[in-house]
Amino acid sequence: MSGRDYLGEFEHIIVLALLRLEDRAYGVTVRQEIEFRTHREVSIGAVYATLNRLETKGFVKSHCGDPTPERGGRSKRFFRATAKGVSAVNRTQRALHSMTEGLDLVRSYS
Repeated sequence: MSGRDYLGEFEHIIVLALLRLEDRAYGVTVRQEIEFRTHREVSIGAVYATLNRLETKGFVKSHCGDPTPERGGRSKRFFRATAKGVSAVNRTQRALHSMTEGLDLVRSYS
């Protein structure tokens, strides 16, 4: 298993957001979901760059929705996690759980 079999922190968060949003996942809603759940501001550029990278790796797929008048006739690009992406989330979560199991994370280290 290579290092590419695991997701980076932001990739992990992005795929989890896609899973939560189901068929409503496009750049803006992904950004909103992340900011709501993590209380962390993220740029829309970082969201799209990560979604594009995840699509290149085969962890997500995208498709264009119908054009909408409120977007000036442009369509939204919707994203969904693939089976490979869900497997990567599970593998990453198992690794994180294994690394933290038995640690006293409340205790501060100096």
